[in-house]
Amino acid sequence: MAQTSPRPDAFLGGRLTLRQPSAGHRAGTDAVLLAACVPAGAGGRAVDVGSGVGAAGLSALARAAGLDMACVEIDPALVSLCACNIAENGFPGRARAIEADILKAASRRAAGLADGSFDLVITNPPFLDRKTARVSPDAARARAHVAEGGLEAWMKAALALLRPGGLFLMIHRADALADILVGAKGRIGELRLLPVHAKAGEPAVRLLVSGRKGSRAPLALLPPLMLHTPEAEAIHRGEAGIGLAAWRSR
Repeated sequence: MAQTSPRPDAFLGGRLTLRQPSAGHRAGTDAVLLAACVPAGAGGRAVDVGSGVGAAGLSALARAAGLDMACVEIDPALVSLCACNIAENGFPGRARAIEADILKAASRRAAGLADGSFDLVITNPPFLDRKTARVSPDAARARAHVAEGGLEAWMKAALALLRPGGLFLMIHRADALADILVGAKGRIGELRLLPVHAKAGEPAVRLLVSGRKGSRAPLALLPPLMLHTPEAEAIHRGEAGIGLAAWRSR
């Protein structure tokens, strides 16, 4: 089958232009919502785990001028696109694209990703579990959508990179709440959960999650965010953030 050229898409009201594969998984609203949760005053070393073409990581850099971002992805084709997006959006001094299997500690170490060395971890994990999901025959789409070891394994690996006291941010399916709590238990506290609804009166479709490594503070359930509202439109244009968690320096 002939390969189609990557197609550029505008993010944050045109502040970013990101090349994405013309077919298969494409980043969009979830990446923008995740990045909007990054506090504008955040600084230090950050990592976007499962970054794809860098949509969430680069959108976070557009919000927080003090961050340095490692965009970590297993698919070499997406790593290449992410590197192009870093260069074309003016972030070569603040970001890098890294090929690694996040679920394997040896792969992380070989890529220079030391455990406990990041101040901020953001992640938009694959939403499906291979044990229960119908997996696409397209290898790239399957990698983007299916978590090989399940969500707990993904969260454990991502949180291994986070320093004590560091901030963890994630977006996932709302119906995965039970699995999110299992993945967080004993690893992060001060959990804050923000439901995202397509429309008022309908069940939540996403959960925005924050937590702090080593904290024992209790969980808080925040008021929901409604899509297709002026508030959500401002977030998509990069004009507003989501107050999910406060930033704490070392």
